[in-house]
Amino acid sequence: MFTGIIEELGEIIRLTEGAEDSAVIAVRGPVVTSDARHGDSISVNGVCLTVIDNESGVFTADVMGETLRRSSLGALRTGSNVNLERAAALGSRLGGHLVQGHVDGVARIIAREPADQWEVVRFSLPPELARYVVEKGSITVDGVSLTVMTVDEDSFAVGMIPATSKLTVLGSKAIGDPVNLEVDVIAKYVEKMLGSRNV
Repeated sequence: MFTGIIEELGEIIRLTEGAEDSAVIAVRGPVVTSDARHGDSISVNGVCLTVIDNESGVFTADVMGETLRRSSLGALRTGSNVNLERAAALGSRLGGHLVQGHVDGVARIIAREPADQWEVVRFSLPPELARYVVEKGSITVDGVSLTVMTVDEDSFAVGMIPATSKLTVLGSKAIGDPVNLEVDVIAKYVEKMLGSRNV
């Protein structure tokens, strides 16, 4: 479980294709690897990955074909920057919202509108996720916990403060670039529970 508060920008230093459409990635991230052990979870652009090895500030992780197909990790290349966050510890502050690291879909940036103190960024919204996205609700974009400003049938917008632009990959992404989305898991549970009732 994560909170969507990015700890550092990491860098892909190696991406090796494996058998059956899988891959092994090596990511440089001195902060998140400072106490990482084999089997720990680290979020990479919003995708929960398991640490296989950790040495000299670089960790490696296996990425299944399913993950490559359902997220934007398949588009990463050597030198790509990525958002990194260690799993939350019990008893720590929850600065963002509850994030599982399970990507629900991939969207694309469709507009960026700079303002004096922030930027409004609009993303496409996959039809199968639209019912989970509400104004003033939480959403995770490339692992970043954000608040939805506006939403319509096929897009949503967030306000991005300068710190978010500077400290995450969202600040350098261009219109058309893919991003990973994770909707609020509470909305999915509520839908399932209400759907099983005879109303």
